[in-house]
This record gives sequence, C-alpha cells and structure tokens, in this order.
Amino acid sequence: MDAIATNLPIFLAAEPAGAAAHGADAVASGPAWAILIPLLPLLASALCGVCAMLKVKTKAPAMLVVALLGMSFVATVALWMQGGGPGPVSGASVVHGWDWIQFAWGDGPGQALIANFSLYIDSLTLLWMLFVTGLATLIALYASEYMSHDLGQGYNRFFAYFALFVFAMSCLVMGDNLLMLFLGWEGVGLCSYLLIGYFYKKPSAVAAAKKAFIVNRIGDLGLVLGVFTTFVTFGTVEYAPMFEMVHAGVDGAGHSLAGSWQATWIPIFFMIGAFGKSAQLPLYVWLPDAMEGPTPVSALIHAATMVTAGVYLIARMYPVYLLDDAHTALTIVAWTGALTALLAATIGMAQFDIKRIMAYSTVSQL
Repeated sequence: MDAIATNLPIFLAAEPAGAAAHGADAVASGPAWAILIPLLPLLASALCGVCAMLKVKTKAPAMLVVALLGMSFVATVALWMQGGGPGPVSGASVVHGWDWIQFAWGDGPGQALIANFSLYIDSLTLLWMLFVTGLATLIALYASEYMSHDLGQGYNRFFAYFALFVFAMSCLVMGDNLLMLFLGWEGVGLCSYLLIGYFYKKPSAVAAAKKAFIVNRIGDLGLVLGVFTTFVTFGTVEYAPMFEMVHAGVDGAGHSLAGSWQATWIPIFFMIGAFGKSAQLPLYVWLPDAMEGPTPVSALIHAATMVTAGVYLIARMYPVYLLDDAHTALTIVAWTGALTALLAATIGMAQFDIKRIMAYSTVSQL
C-alpha cells in the first residue's frame, strides 16, 4: 500500500495529459480477453453457489475461488505488460463487453443514457486491479485454512460472498462509465454487509454489519448526486466523452464551466461518497466495529480493497476536481484527510484490541 501511495501522484499527474486525448476517436479498443478479469470472480461465486446446492463439505469452494482469482490476477498482469510494462501506460483503451443500458428520449445532446458493460483500461485501472486481484488471491488462500472450522454450508456461503465482492470491486474499478462504478460501489457495500455479519448468530457482528451498511448510505447519497449532476452537466456518464469535455472546460452543450456551480459541486458530491467508503471524518465510525467479521474479511475489505474505493473515486475523477479554480473540494479533501489521520492515529493509541488498532491505523493512513 505504501508503494501505491508513493506512485499515485505520478499516475494522477499523468492522467490529465493522457485524458486530453480521450475523445471517441482517440480511445483505442483494448483486447477482448480483458473482460475475463471481472468475469472470473463472478464465475467463482456462481460455482460456490453450485457447491452450496450440492451441499459440498470439502475445501473445493476455496480452491475454486483461489484458482479463478489467480487467473484473474494473471490476466491483469498480462494486460499491464501489454500496456507498456511497469509505469503509466499511454492513453486509454475501452473493452466493450456487451450492450447494457441504452435509453434515448430525443436526438439532442444529453438526451440519451448509454451505459454498457465495458471496461476502461488505463494506468490507474491497472494499478488498482493489480492489488485488488493479487491481494484477493492471497487472502482467499489464507481464508481456505482460517475458515476450515466451518466446512459445509457456511464455508460455501463465505467464499461465494468473497468472490462476489471481488467481482463488484472489479466492476467499480474497471467500468467505463459512472453507472457501472455505482453498481460496483453498491455491490461491495452489500458484500461487506454479508461478510461482516457472517457470524449471524453473534449480536455484535449483526450490529456491526448494519452500522457499516447504514453509515455508508450517507456517503452513497453524495455519490448518487454526483452521478446525476454529472449526467445533467455533460449529457453522458461514460468516461471517454466526459473527460474530453472536462479538458476542454465545457459542458454537454458547449458552454464554459469556468466559475459555474457544477465545477464546485460535482467534486464535492463525489468527495462525500469517497469519505463514506474510505471512512474519513465524520463517517469513520463504521470501520472499527466492522472488525467483528472473520479476520480474512478484515484483511480483504477493511484494510486492502473496499476502503480504497474512495481513494480511487477521487483519483479517477481528478480532472473534474481541477475544473474548480478555487479548488474548494481539494482543499476540503486535504483538511479532512489531515484531521482524520491525526484523530484516528490518536484514538488507535488508546485501543487494546489488536484488530481495532489495525482499524484505526487503516482509517488514519487512508
């Protein structure tokens, strides 16, 4: 994670320059096999469901999940190397999976909602997916032994939720439009609820799962408002045409966004969503309690992947943040991050439960 934090400014700095060429003509078509990266975890989840129906009482679900997540990681590495090896890839590419949502109510700009199941591949996507798939594979391998005390239906259920989480996180990171990001965002929230409350006969685990789910809905309201406002402003939720307009400094109708309320409020709405998922002030209270879930859940969701979704959202939408000349949202992000780091690290010093110490460490370092 420290390496990611170190390299992230390089990727952010490279993104606006690369995104300037994100027009429909400039974005290349990526390799079709890249669609396997999110689909392999989905297949793993489905196979765990089959194991549950067959009442399998072996470690077969774990082995299936580890194998398919490992294949997803290998595919990510292959895509990374094809993009130019270690370092920011030039430009971006789109991999079209299949047509999904295509709804039009007129011929004018902003009168069609297009959100296909497609992947947006650039340096930021590959960076995130390398550690999402890589860490998920290792944690699944660890969980195969850690959860062995619960072989049977509970074991099948755990790994079905685990693989479904990786699929949702992959959609969040790799989707080429904000609607796919939003559904992946809600998917990881649902899987978080299911995994935190895995020991559903334990009242503290049930309460922690509900707390995480409800607190995250506050941040999700900000994300929804950001998606709605983005569509109203730019007439699209797809990254490629949206970034083209962002770098031209105009909205969907060609009007300048300089000094507009959209330039200020769209980043703020996305910032609220990021604060909820990444457990920043004042929405950090759910994360320490979420450690009631099994340790592999804490490792996967609350230390490595899901909580970085907020960081990813701000990184992905960074060109939009630069629209506001006053940098209002970026200033709030900086102050909130600094205060959260100080407060969470201070609280962590007074904890005695090792998992809660790690939770506050996570909140602080995010």
